[in-house]
Amino acid sequence: MELAELSIKEIREKIEKLDEVPKDFLEWMKADPRKGVQDLVRQVEAAVARREKLAAMWTEMTQYERAMRDKGHVHVFGIDEVGRGPLAGPVVASAVCLPVDFYLPGLNDSKKVLAATREAFYEVIMRDALAVGIGIVDAARIDAINILEATKEAMHLAIENAGLAPDVCLLDAVRLSGLACEQLPIIGGDAKSVSIAAASIVAKVTRDSMMTEYASQYPEYGFDKNAGYGTAEHLAAIQRYGPTPIHRMTFTGVKAQA
Repeated sequence: MELAELSIKEIREKIEKLDEVPKDFLEWMKADPRKGVQDLVRQVEAAVARREKLAAMWTEMTQYERAMRDKGHVHVFGIDEVGRGPLAGPVVASAVCLPVDFYLPGLNDSKKVLAATREAFYEVIMRDALAVGIGIVDAARIDAINILEATKEAMHLAIENAGLAPDVCLLDAVRLSGLACEQLPIIGGDAKSVSIAAASIVAKVTRDSMMTEYASQYPEYGFDKNAGYGTAEHLAAIQRYGPTPIHRMTFTGVKAQA
């Protein structure tokens, strides 16, 4: 059957069944004068361009992993944390070791990924990763030792809880003491390494879920919306109701308002 004999709906349905549109089919579409077909051509070309961009981004973001494997390291861990800045809630760290053939185009720093996409990525990472560890340090401990030390403690816990010994750890701009393996701090690492980005996603989804649960215990503070950060509404709630047991008393905003 000639392409011209197909309706625009039939062409669209045919495209939707294909993982990738063959070049000859795309050329036939380009030769079709119908506006609807030309609209489909632009959609296909945009999708191809996006796929190529994501593939190039993936290649760039696996440079550290490839370099470490070239050095003989097998278990390359990415380590990242979420929750250093909020006025309430824990700091959560994650340690993730991805398999060599792992491919998740669009994986990036959790702050740059939409919530629904983060959730989808989280499921893939938890399913396919060689190891995932999570470390959680609560507000009381943060107040006791300060947020930087609490962050490092959460990272150590995440590595310990992964159930697999790392050969090397890639970290987002943090250096840990007492590690039994090589480590490489990378400034802005969650946007430069897929392993750190994966850890960022896991930590973010884990902490957001915790803050949503806290929201049911302390509904006045809107933790499901602000994740414990110092929004105007959150500060107003502290002013009105005082801090909760999950607030960090040493943080600016809580101490002043308590």
